[in-house]
Amino acid sequence: MEDRMEQFAAIRRDSRVEGLSIRELATKYRVHRRTVRQALADPVPPPRKTPARSSPKLDPFKAAIDAMLWADTTAPRKQRHTARRILHRLIEEHDAGEELSYSTVRDYVRIRRAQVDVEAGRRVEVFVPQEHPPGAEAEVDFGEVWVVLAGVKTRCHMFVFWLAHSGKAIHRVYPTQGQEAFLEGHIEAFTAIGGIPTRHIRYDNLTSAVASVLHGTTDRRRTENQRWILFRSHFGFDAFYCQPGIAGAHEKGGVEGEVGRFRRNRLSPMPEVDSLAELNERIRGWEAEDDDRRIADRIRTVGEDFATEQPLLAPLPVEPFDPGLVLTRGWIARR
Repeated sequence: MEDRMEQFAAIRRDSRVEGLSIRELATKYRVHRRTVRQALADPVPPPRKTPARSSPKLDPFKAAIDAMLWADTTAPRKQRHTARRILHRLIEEHDAGEELSYSTVRDYVRIRRAQVDVEAGRRVEVFVPQEHPPGAEAEVDFGEVWVVLAGVKTRCHMFVFWLAHSGKAIHRVYPTQGQEAFLEGHIEAFTAIGGIPTRHIRYDNLTSAVASVLHGTTDRRRTENQRWILFRSHFGFDAFYCQPGIAGAHEKGGVEGEVGRFRRNRLSPMPEVDSLAELNERIRGWEAEDDDRRIADRIRTVGEDFATEQPLLAPLPVEPFDPGLVLTRGWIARR
């Protein structure tokens, strides 16, 4: 799947950047034209059918797990079992050995808990957990921050790029959130992670990218800024625009949470620096330290998950992009 994901991304990039036809793409990548059409229609390759796997090591403990989940139906919401707590109880109370893995318990609990809730007649909120394949998706946002800059309290803007699979994040502080900072933030992020997400990057309807929203809040079509189109074409990635207002608030909660976490943990109290270059150099060090942290109840650290994700990113283009370029009536000027 990883090789096909990279191949699909390359096909989409060559179609978008070089304008190759389906026949030319099929010849270049030595694939059937049907495969090229699949790649152009969806960046995610169709999954291969695999037989359902049984869990013989878990079978002796399913009754005990079910009993814990049934007990949770009457327990306070904040005192219900997590999959990790269930695993600990199986080891402590039911002599489960080390061969019973957390992932096996977690996958069973995820499905069985929903079934128990339905059987118990509890009101179940509709929630579809998002799965983020490694190297496929990212989210971008700006957050306001205050900095004591050369002795003066100054309002600045922090660009944040967040990889949805690993939680690896890149942060850069700029004096504005204008388009040049927006593009420079992307370039810094792509350089830091050594690649580009193969599926899409999620955005609010930032004026740096979107000139206008078409047909109200229920339509995702946008009129994009021409300079932004040039930038996306150069780096070969797709943009996913969240719905305006509350309707789209849940669509990029990862990066919004990261803005708050980093601001609370790294920029409180207000940093005192002589320049934003000095602050951004400090931030690079903090980002390296954050590779050792774990998100929620994940077993692996951010850095360990990123090590798996990084090779699956699309490669960076050979030619650099100057964020100071301005499009004016069919020609390119330099600021």
